[in-house]
Amino acid sequence: MTLLTPWAATLDADAPLPEYPRPQLVRGDWTNLNGRWSYAITPLSARAADPLAVDDPTAQPEGWDGRIVVPFSPETALSGVGRILRADQTLWYRRSFSLPRPLRGGERAILHFGAVDQSSRVAVDGVEVGRHTGGYLPFALDITAALSATPESAHELVVAVRDVTDAAWLSRGKQTSRPGGIWYTPQSGIWQTVWLEIVPRLTVDRLVLTPDLDAGVVVVTVHSEHATGAEKARVEVLDGGRVAASADLPVGVPTGVVLDGPVRVWSPEDPFLYDVRVTLGDDRVESYVGMRSFGVGVDDRGFARLLLNGAPHLPVGLLDQGYWPDGGYTAPSDAALEYDVRLAKRLGFTMLRKHIKVEPLRWYYHCDRLGMLVWQDAVSGGTAYNPLVVSAPAIASPTLDDRRHARFGRADEAGRDAFERELRDMIEHLRSVTSLSLWVPFNEGWGQFDAARIAGVVRELDPTRPVDHASGWHDQGAGDLHSLHIYFRPVRAPRGDGRVLALTEYGGYSLAVPEHTWSATTFGYKKYRSRDQLVAALQRLHEREIAPAIARGLAATVYTQLADVEEEVNGLVTYDRRFVKVPEDAMRAINDGLRDAASPRLRKDPA
Repeated sequence: MTLLTPWAATLDADAPLPEYPRPQLVRGDWTNLNGRWSYAITPLSARAADPLAVDDPTAQPEGWDGRIVVPFSPETALSGVGRILRADQTLWYRRSFSLPRPLRGGERAILHFGAVDQSSRVAVDGVEVGRHTGGYLPFALDITAALSATPESAHELVVAVRDVTDAAWLSRGKQTSRPGGIWYTPQSGIWQTVWLEIVPRLTVDRLVLTPDLDAGVVVVTVHSEHATGAEKARVEVLDGGRVAASADLPVGVPTGVVLDGPVRVWSPEDPFLYDVRVTLGDDRVESYVGMRSFGVGVDDRGFARLLLNGAPHLPVGLLDQGYWPDGGYTAPSDAALEYDVRLAKRLGFTMLRKHIKVEPLRWYYHCDRLGMLVWQDAVSGGTAYNPLVVSAPAIASPTLDDRRHARFGRADEAGRDAFERELRDMIEHLRSVTSLSLWVPFNEGWGQFDAARIAGVVRELDPTRPVDHASGWHDQGAGDLHSLHIYFRPVRAPRGDGRVLALTEYGGYSLAVPEHTWSATTFGYKKYRSRDQLVAALQRLHEREIAPAIARGLAATVYTQLADVEEEVNGLVTYDRRFVKVPEDAMRAINDGLRDAASPRLRKDPA
């Protein structure tokens, strides 16, 4: 049985996910290239032993296998394909496109890919225009030169993709060639929106917006590749229709823009966003920013706490893996993305831990505007994992020194270097997201290495957010959190070490709902037979273990999990998002009890 979400019935295969994909850098001249493309899967011609090798996109296959709905991976139902790509194969895409309008003097055409898993090469009109490796981050290609021969006609776009999944050290998250339990079906190829925009030669390539809440200032950095250094960017910050600040800023220089009047603070309870307009030469973009701050402090009882806007805050969170039974990594619609965030809020949660995945920017936009804090995981990679390292600690196991790289599947220097590059790129990509409040570089030892050093790298890149350097186990004593995963023993609050004590995974209570499961085989940490049994167990767990631990210093919680995923049936909603297993008022009451157990008062900053 194919498991479908409610949004599958209204999917327009010719124009899926039509929304503008970059909410914090919006401009008008653009074309969405999602929809039906030709596809083929062929034997790999490139050297298979090199995991980065991809076939030449100018040498197209002799024939095409059919049509694929982009941006859904071929493994998914919504793609219309239903085939798994092997490491020794090439996945080909082809479509024609036209510019939204003719280019005018000096203008450029930029082709954007939201994400392509794992390595790709791209050709336009028979000319290779670029390549990219890394399945979770966007890339953009200037295709102007390739279009110059026939600028007014239809153009041909060809993409060649290779995905080795877990056959090498590349980042893969929870994808595996042998799915089961907590490991899932591979996703390959294009899985986020493909789009085209026209820009002037001098353009806002990137916009960084960093709130300084205490000073009432937005620190703005306008990046432009073609700027000479003499240009000024006009920046306006708006509160509704009122201009709250305006300034002319040098390009490439972080510059504070002072807000006029009382600052409206962003919080989960009141997620106010200022609109931002930036003009650079002939380029004009729109964005937004929320005024908030994150940090670490000590409450009135001497416990280390996370701070939101200068005050102690208990993040009551959910693990959110961002999988869909019909779309895999790709939500069937923008409304589906929004549904998950709204459901979590209705259940009384204030934070989603985005687990081993980087979402499309519109997901973060919904968190920003709806008021949902985000903890962001980096995507794991490395070679094969040793169960004694990554699984046994759930029961009992010593903490291992992660500088011994081979133990953690990180013997390959190229893999370690690639992870660090992607970590830096992820932070730059998401830096301006209002709701993003904490970084998580490593989880449960999956491809972990040098976590103490990596925590320092993250802090240097972004000193405005705390870091959970090693979520679960193999804690190296660094970062801002002492991070625990507890599934098989009672939850207790151990003696503090000066860091914030956080229960970053727990629960995982399971209920398989007939007609709403992925397969006959199900997985969960504790299994229940009815909704009433599940609710009663959750109430006992939180009243007897979690709330008392919070009263003794536990400062953050992440329940496993928001939605079922494949064989895992421990979500609060079924995989198809059609049945919420716990009544909303019951879950909200449980979470309110956790907040009641936390101290609301700030004593001092530990620094």
